[in-house]
Amino acid sequence: MKSNSEKDQTTKSIASEYLKQQNETLAKQVTLRTIELEKALKDLQEIQSHLLLSEKMASLGKLAAGIAHEIKNPINFINNFSELSLEYLEEIKELLNKLDQNEILEEVLELIEDIKSNLEKTHLHGTRADGIVKSMLMHSRGGKGKFEQVDLNGLLQEYVNLAFHGMRASKHPINVSFDWQLDPEISLVSLVSEDFSRIIVNLCTNSFDAMRTKLESLDPTDEYQPTLSIRTYEKKSKVTVEFEDNGSGIPKDILGKILEPFFTTKKAKEGTGLGLPIVQDIVTAHKGSLAIVSEVNVYTKFTISLSAINLKK
Repeated sequence: MKSNSEKDQTTKSIASEYLKQQNETLAKQVTLRTIELEKALKDLQEIQSHLLLSEKMASLGKLAAGIAHEIKNPINFINNFSELSLEYLEEIKELLNKLDQNEILEEVLELIEDIKSNLEKTHLHGTRADGIVKSMLMHSRGGKGKFEQVDLNGLLQEYVNLAFHGMRASKHPINVSFDWQLDPEISLVSLVSEDFSRIIVNLCTNSFDAMRTKLESLDPTDEYQPTLSIRTYEKKSKVTVEFEDNGSGIPKDILGKILEPFFTTKKAKEGTGLGLPIVQDIVTAHKGSLAIVSEVNVYTKFTISLSAINLKK
């Protein structure tokens, strides 16, 4: 039989082991609870971030809608009066043609043709501006633009050219060469032209900025020609559009962030961080996908693939 001393020692040992197990169980529970609290805190921070982003986007939408409303009336005046002036010019030409022809009259008719050409361009660009405003208003109201069968190659040529001339008129113009590789056999594509044109302009603007950055970092004696390649091709019921520039490229550590709203590497007054997120949203609305590959100081390529639903049957 065990003595009282041995019994006390055994009891203490059992109690110590029990307390040890309890402490270990409690420590595990504390660790588990800490992990759960950290996760809950992280989730809360993400929710807060999304709420702030949603508020910013909502405010931006209201601002865009307000601006669109303000400029809609002037655009309507431009379109209406340019159209009316074109009608007046036709009437003036008819009256002048009834007069005896002479050199002065020929010069007047030539001037009228020049004025007519200018008014037609004014009306064309006014109509385009009106389409952009309508798209902005529709977007701010949560509506959807109208899908139409579009000549994608023609749309690309038109808006790349527009983006280029806009850049050339800016404070920091550069000379850019264009490498057009457009598939002439490409199918008509179902697009919201006003929205897809924003993709073209935004991607071109990014490429121009990247090529300007690289150009400014080089020695004046270095040979470098900023070049933007635009490609289209159709394969396996998909139409693909590629924009590839030989600019500064995108570092790997930020490549995954560039589609986040308000993320920008530009100075505060030079970029909003909304260009590429808008591109992503529009591509998604067209049931397409956007892929980005880049190598620093070598190239950046944006690839947009549109699925079969967008092709004309």
